[in-house]
Amino acid sequence: MGFEFVTKLPTPAQIRGQYPISEKIRQLKEKRDQEIQDVFTGKSQKFLAIIGPCSADNEDAVCDYVNRLRKVQDKIADKALIIPRVYTNKPRTTGEGYKGMVHQPDPEKKPDMLTGILAIRKMHMRVIEESGFTCADEMLYPENYRYLSDILSYVAVGARSVEDQQHRLTVSGMDVPAGMKNPTSGDLSVMLNSVVAAQAGHDFIYRGWEVKTSGNPLAHTILRGAVNKHGDSIPNYHYEDLQLVLEKYNQRNLKNPATIVDVNHSNSNKQYEQQVRITKEVLHSRKVNPDIQALVKGVMVESYIVGGNQKIGGDHIYGKSITDPCLGWEESEQLLYTIAEEC
Repeated sequence: MGFEFVTKLPTPAQIRGQYPISEKIRQLKEKRDQEIQDVFTGKSQKFLAIIGPCSADNEDAVCDYVNRLRKVQDKIADKALIIPRVYTNKPRTTGEGYKGMVHQPDPEKKPDMLTGILAIRKMHMRVIEESGFTCADEMLYPENYRYLSDILSYVAVGARSVEDQQHRLTVSGMDVPAGMKNPTSGDLSVMLNSVVAAQAGHDFIYRGWEVKTSGNPLAHTILRGAVNKHGDSIPNYHYEDLQLVLEKYNQRNLKNPATIVDVNHSNSNKQYEQQVRITKEVLHSRKVNPDIQALVKGVMVESYIVGGNQKIGGDHIYGKSITDPCLGWEESEQLLYTIAEEC
């Protein structure tokens, strides 16, 4: 057989029972969820900064980083709302390389999914307890979502997953904002179709159950740039791109039209230092057009303690990405202050 069944994994209910959240965390998440929801529904004019490492590869470094964000958030609370990226699943274009903490809680050891599931839940809980932030994660595997569904306040669906039926239907059962990225081709209709599907209710099979969902009115789009047939990056964060997305939204009967701009990936051609410039351009586009200001709710930034990236193993640098290169802390901190000044 092509499959080797290694370990029967506990259900999400079993893991959540083994590692339950406290009443304090439950109330904190409820408050955070409402604050974030108010941004997407237009009740709040705060600007979202969804910011953090490309991949959350080390619990201590991630918590250190998020605690730094906490100090900044306290200073800009009247203008911006920070949602830390604590991404525990890492999509790989070719299937090769580090796939995130859920696969390898220790990047230098062999995959161990059970230990990984426990590690990501413990890390998310520690982040909340230490910083007061509930966070964002990427939904690479729809069947794993409920291991963290009582903890997360934001979910992203990646460019290579957004066309998948199970991802779309799973989002339709969420009660937190979920961003649907444009596919790597850049096709905006695919991205908008995913939002249509996610905002509708569905009947489908999920984790061995027949389930019904009521639809997620907080599903929205994320612009992350595209790649053409020659492999060249095509950005989609410019004023004209935002205007086009607005027009596409106006052609659809969708709730809470909203876009987040991912300022890295193909928008920066993975030139991570350009995230600062791109964010400033997005903020300027919002300033000159009130309709774009209403549409663009925030930016997504890849950032860690030390700028750039490094290979796994060897002389490991604490707080430096082992996947895509990230903006360093000093530049990230200043960017957050700039967002608060300009939005």
